[in-house]
Amino acid sequence: MGRSAARQAALFGLLGAVLFGAKTAMAPLPNIEPVSLLVMVFAVCLGWRGLYAIYTYVLLDVALWGIGPWSLCYLYVWLVLFCLARLLRAMEHPLGWAVLSGTFGLLFGALCALAYWAVGGWAFALSWWMAGIPMDLLHGAGNFVLALTLFRTLRRWMERLCRWFGFTP
Repeated sequence: MGRSAARQAALFGLLGAVLFGAKTAMAPLPNIEPVSLLVMVFAVCLGWRGLYAIYTYVLLDVALWGIGPWSLCYLYVWLVLFCLARLLRAMEHPLGWAVLSGTFGLLFGALCALAYWAVGGWAFALSWWMAGIPMDLLHGAGNFVLALTLFRTLRRWMERLCRWFGFTP
């Protein structure tokens, strides 16, 4: 492994740990999490290699909490947001990022219901999703506010970090 590859591996490991640590630190707040915001920033600044950091986070989450239906959900739900952010990466205004992140938060339960459908069937998935709608409302609002206030700053920091690591997406 060359020096550049080692630096990039360190960067992705560090960013995955940052995702995990930030989520864990904010866990006492009901469905207020920085993961969605950071997934969007990684998609914009790191390109497809940002998935390394995201799936490092997923691995750490599974290592701490074990395997359950949420684990299956995490395998695809962050990819959905990542791909949407990659498609919109030229967008500059934080309001657009806030709308994307807020909408993702509102739809998070519906997206995860697919995993619950696979595990327990249609009735289980629908009842699980409907029971979680109040949390999805909080999730959407929290995502919107975080992205509106922090996306631009985090994007600039990530772009500087990438330059420091000699990384171009």
